[in-house]
Formats: sequence, structure tokens, C-alpha cells
Amino acid sequence: MQQYQPLVPAREEFATIRGVEHRVLHWGPTGAPRLFLLHGFQDCADTFQFLVDALPRDLHCIAPDWRGFGGSQHNAGPYWFPDYLADLEGLLGKFAAGEAVTLVGHSMGGNIAALYAGIRPQRVRRLVSIEGFGLPRTAIEQTPEHYARWLDQLCKGVEQSRYESAAQLAALLQRRNQRLPATVAAFVAAAWTRPDASGGVLLRFDPWHRLVNPVRYRRDEAEACWRRAQAPALLLLGGQSEYRRHLERDSGVDEVARFAACLPHIEVRDFPALGHMMHHEDAAAVAGIIEDWLQRHP
Repeated sequence: MQQYQPLVPAREEFATIRGVEHRVLHWGPTGAPRLFLLHGFQDCADTFQFLVDALPRDLHCIAPDWRGFGGSQHNAGPYWFPDYLADLEGLLGKFAAGEAVTLVGHSMGGNIAALYAGIRPQRVRRLVSIEGFGLPRTAIEQTPEHYARWLDQLCKGVEQSRYESAAQLAALLQRRNQRLPATVAAFVAAAWTRPDASGGVLLRFDPWHRLVNPVRYRRDEAEACWRRAQAPALLLLGGQSEYRRHLERDSGVDEVARFAACLPHIEVRDFPALGHMMHHEDAAAVAGIIEDWLQRHP
């Protein structure tokens, strides 16, 4: 299967942040205005390539692999969400010390970016969230069962996901998301996998990420962070997003509207024909909206 061919070459760097080696990709001229791109769950920095290729060439795009994803170092066990906030602060300290930065995050990366914008409002100049609007509230009554499930998973351990080839994974990605172009699916599958000794491929992300988090998501705490954000924000939504439908079904309320109401300077743009992976499905359309918004919020 033919892969997508990048237009802007990526430069790879490794940086030790908080004792963890992080893989970081750079695109565009060093010294140009910086754009930090933060990927979502099970993803990696590489798949921002489509968005980078569709954005103006006078930007320096910087995208880390979060710990335990892509080419970054794995933990020796479970992961804790607050570590990503501290890792982001470390990355910004290395690549943009003393600057107020522009963050563009997808899904989990958008959640991290939005929280950080309220925790460190002076460090975030602009915020773009692609389908990253938090999780539904959790019921306190479920806590004992949740802890028990976590303990059971710890005892069982984890297994890596294996495929016969990257092409097999690409075909699966297209079956799950028919909006995904074949060349893009092939590129994503190659970025997400590494060779296995048996001749197949393994997913590069650490399977310990699959454990339920014993620390329940507290929506009220997230909203308290969002309300402190000072940066102008852009929220991009997919009309076909299964993640968005899942969120609204589980909560029974319009969580997206509640998210938007917490951010004081937000613009919401909807893409009726696109889904949760919109920057893979139609990068040009997504980049066009982001470029226009950045120009209006210098």
C-alpha cells in the first residue's frame, strides 16, 4: 500500500525531561514562530505531518511523543495523567523558555493543553483544541469497583498488540474510519508500529496505558482549571466524532457546551463531515481554519 509522502521533512531530536527520554519532532525553520503540537492517546508526533504540510511554511512546529508513546521512553508500570502536565512544562522550558506559547492539542493532547492553559495561564498565548474537551463526570459510588478493576488488571499484567504487518493495521484503520485516505492510513500504521522478532509488527505505545486509571477523572477540577485560562482558544469539533457521541451519551448533558462555557475567550468551529481524527481525514480543511484563527489572534 502506497504511503503518504511528506512535503515538509521532520527533524528528530531526543530530550531528557524529568528523567524520561522524550522523542521530539521539528518541522520548519528554527527561529520562526513556534507551534507546539500535542498528540492524542495511542498516537505519536509523526501523524501531525499532514497538518504541518497544510500549514504555512513560516512556522516552527514542535511535537513531542508523550512518555510511553511513539519513540519516547516507557514507564516501568502504570501512568499518571498529571505527569503529562509536568512533562509539558519541562518541554516548554527546554524549547521556549520564558515565552508564552501556542499549543495545538488533539484529544488527550487537547485536554492536557487546556488544563495547562489554566494552571499556567501566563505560559499559554493561544490554545487550539482538536476534539479535546475533557471526559464525563464519574460517580463516586463506582470508586470501590473501579479500584478493584485496577488491582485485577495489575495482577493480570499487559500484552502488546501484534499485527501481521503495518498494511494489516492500515486496512483495519480504514475499516474503522472510512473517511481516512488510504495513503494516510498507511503512513499512520507505519508510524504506530515497530518490527517484531516474529516477523510481524507491534504497536509502539506502551500497553500499560490500557489500564484503567485508579485516580478517577474529576470534571469539577478540570473546569476549575479551564476557567483560569486567559488565552484565546479555538475548539474544533467533528460532526461524525464517535468520541463526542460517547461523551454526550455517557454524561447525559452537553459536555462540549459546558467546556466552551468555562473558557472565557473561545471560538468553536464544527466540521460536520469529519470525525475525531479530523487532522488525519482532511488536514487541509483543519489547517485552513487554524491558520485563519492564528492570523486573527496574533
